[in-house]
Amino acid sequence: MSIRTLLLLVIFVPALVLGGAKALGFSIPVPQWGRDYVMRFLLEVPPPPLELPGIEGPDDPSRPLVVLDAGHGGRDPGSIGRDAEGRDVLEKEIVLALTLAVRDELLRGGGIRVALTRDDDTIVTLAQRPEIARQLGADLFLSIHADSAGERGDVAGASIYTLSTEASSEAAARFAERENAADRLNGIIIEGQSEEVSAILVELSQQRTQDDATEFASLIAREGEGAVRFHPQPRRSAELAVLRAPDVPGVLFESGFVTNEADRARLMTEEGRREYARVLAQAIRVYFARQSNR
Repeated sequence: MSIRTLLLLVIFVPALVLGGAKALGFSIPVPQWGRDYVMRFLLEVPPPPLELPGIEGPDDPSRPLVVLDAGHGGRDPGSIGRDAEGRDVLEKEIVLALTLAVRDELLRGGGIRVALTRDDDTIVTLAQRPEIARQLGADLFLSIHADSAGERGDVAGASIYTLSTEASSEAAARFAERENAADRLNGIIIEGQSEEVSAILVELSQQRTQDDATEFASLIAREGEGAVRFHPQPRRSAELAVLRAPDVPGVLFESGFVTNEADRARLMTEEGRREYARVLAQAIRVYFARQSNR
């Protein structure tokens, strides 16, 4: 069948059908086109291209490199709390300010190179965050977040997460599920990240990498004793996508709850963030010092 014939069929057959129906006394409702007939489609947003950030600190590749990752960003605000005036307090803003404070503290002390997965309110996919650390050849990866307890304002304190195929508690499992949904909240669909591949990455990750991550988590807890308010169960583990780099030790630091007044006050003041930054920077320094002596 030629294209011309096909076009004639498409144009004239419907007209003949409508004309015949009218001649026989049948009526075919025709929609009144307008706002009620607008078709809406949810389009998949392609992931932004991976752009490696600059490295700050000593211009010496032999110096250790830590990648600091401020959670969420872009259309994903993360956890949301409210201050005394009823204004929204967004996790993505709090953790970015805290991450910048940790970077400044490390650079002030010297000797350690630092890179950030984001330094503004941009989208970085979950897969790209640890991949940035891998491609930069980082020695350590620290993802910084803040939590929410919904209407429960009494839940407070920082937590330290390491990677595990089994969550250490029901709360840790819920947290991992929420954090791993960040890409969906940003409207980004990542293809090719099957559950089977993810499980293999976790299971086959180098034991040394996991041991190093556990050691770093212990150092955060030790350095923060008496300085940072920790949750009653501060050490946790979960299958967090952001920690799935098999060759870079990674820890997720949950700095507190934006839904708790005391935690929120610490995280929203420069003085409070400086104390967090001092603890995290010291833990990083001790970790690298131990690594250099092995």
